[in-house]
Amino acid sequence: MKQRRFFHGVAACAVLFVLAAAAPAREPVGSIEDVRKLEKQIAGVAEKAMKATVALISEATGASGSGVVASADGLILTAAHVIEGVEEVEVVFPDGKQVKGKVLGANLSKDIGLVQIDDEKEKGPWPFMERGESKPLKAGDWVIAMGHSTGFDPARTPPVRFGRVVSDGPGNFMTTDCTLIGGDSGGPLFDLEGKIVGINSSIGEALKNNNHAGVDGFKDDWDRLIAGEVWGELQMNPLRNQERPVMGINFGPSVRGGGVVVSAVRGPAAKAGIRPGDVILTLDGTVVRNGANMQVLLAKRQAGDKVKVGGLRSGKAFEAEVELKQMNELR
Repeated sequence: MKQRRFFHGVAACAVLFVLAAAAPAREPVGSIEDVRKLEKQIAGVAEKAMKATVALISEATGASGSGVVASADGLILTAAHVIEGVEEVEVVFPDGKQVKGKVLGANLSKDIGLVQIDDEKEKGPWPFMERGESKPLKAGDWVIAMGHSTGFDPARTPPVRFGRVVSDGPGNFMTTDCTLIGGDSGGPLFDLEGKIVGINSSIGEALKNNNHAGVDGFKDDWDRLIAGEVWGELQMNPLRNQERPVMGINFGPSVRGGGVVVSAVRGPAAKAGIRPGDVILTLDGTVVRNGANMQVLLAKRQAGDKVKVGGLRSGKAFEAEVELKQMNELR
């Protein structure tokens, strides 16, 4: 297991991705009855989720973050930077109950990690919330964020913050306007059905512009996380993430009016028949302005996705389908 560090709160990890705005989750709220219905849904989720939203405290450092219990046997989802550098944490429930937690694995590139409640005196079952899916979320979807802001406080329960998805990318991340502050790192993001859809990752300069790791990342990496493996690197710039999805294209100059010239190919792009000198004009029907724009469009996809590329070759139109791979898998 590589050497790890324990960070305090969301502010330690200033990764903010703002790319893109209105469900049942995107349905507009147009009347007082709509507001009352929404309020009732939020209250229902918060009442149940409160019991499963925990504080994670390192006795060695005194630093803390948040997490959410996601199974009756005590598996806790949290942010990788919250548990980086420690082998065990104190798990504190909102009612003050304290139990020991064993740190399992973490994918730093996705900022996701696992903790297992492992206490000789307390065996559960534990209050928990079910995992949902993050990939179907779109800008405008209603979400609920929770966490132990500024650390565990016996005088109050975890605050409930409500807002909307601002951007559904890039990659495994999403941005919301739920207000978060230090200590909320690792806390849960729920949909209106009470399913876990994300984990609080970082905040920006504006408290209402915050980044969350999508819960689907846990599903993709589950076996490695359970096995206690730690890998990846948390990057300030998502386009430098070695797990980001790529086609295997080096971009040449932009083309007046839109498009970008292919200067070199390898991996999936070469397999799909794309050649140096081709001009790429569209990606899944979206016009590609230049190489930087192409990278942003790809960052919102996942490795394994298939994308349709449209372009020109020697003045003639062509199309190709490319299966994206992680940057570190290119050959």
